[in-house]
Amino acid sequence: RLQGSGRSEAGSGNGIHLWSSSRIQVERNEIRGHRDGIYLEFTEGAEIRNNLSTRNLRYGLHFMFSHGCRYLENSFVGNTAGVAVMYSRDVTMRRNRFERSVGGASYGLLLKELSQSAIEDNRFAGNTVGVFAEGTTRSTFRGNLFTGNGWAVRLMGDAVDNRFERNRFQGNTFDVTTNSFTNTTIFSENVWDHYEGYDLDRDGYGDVPFHPVRLFAFLIEQYEPALILLRSPFVQLLELAERAFPVLTPPALADLRPVVRASR
Repeated sequence: RLQGSGRSEAGSGNGIHLWSSSRIQVERNEIRGHRDGIYLEFTEGAEIRNNLSTRNLRYGLHFMFSHGCRYLENSFVGNTAGVAVMYSRDVTMRRNRFERSVGGASYGLLLKELSQSAIEDNRFAGNTVGVFAEGTTRSTFRGNLFTGNGWAVRLMGDAVDNRFERNRFQGNTFDVTTNSFTNTTIFSENVWDHYEGYDLDRDGYGDVPFHPVRLFAFLIEQYEPALILLRSPFVQLLELAERAFPVLTPPALADLRPVVRASR
């Protein structure tokens, strides 16, 4: 158990810090009150398993330039900025909890320049942003639960060639948003609580595609102060018009096989 007493990022250190290491196991630790709970840089083949990293001043987990690492069954709860994964490839993040990272620069999971990685069977709950992906390519998001987040997924225009499959989106203010009109990320067989389609052939999948990027969410990416209008009748009217005649939201970001919840 590692208990820090830092009051500011500049005046505190990391709970567990690995630099230029290989094949290290970090398992069954409880880390709180540090700058970053777990920090890795230039570390390869590490396995981070079954740790609790909570109430740290910056990130519960922060790693850069660390390839081939595995993060399994950890809990990152109530950290100021969440978890950051940067400049790495071949990363596996499975069965982790990313919860209650709230603030203007807070994310359950921040991905920057990540490639060829798997983010599977994780829980993203109660965060300002569940997943923020910038420069993320050829990665798979499968079987994750996004619940009660402000933004479940924010995809920047340079996050391309990724796949979101069999995830569940429930109770989020915005399910998906992007700052680009074109994107090559594929959504397939996800469960969306905002889906209002039908399943006439009873195969368990909606007969019409689901477009998860709401018009208002797309506009906020261009002009964030407009968020103050979130509950206004004007915004509701705008989105009704967009659903009837979709011309402004990104046409490529659509789930062509949304799962109909009642059939599962």
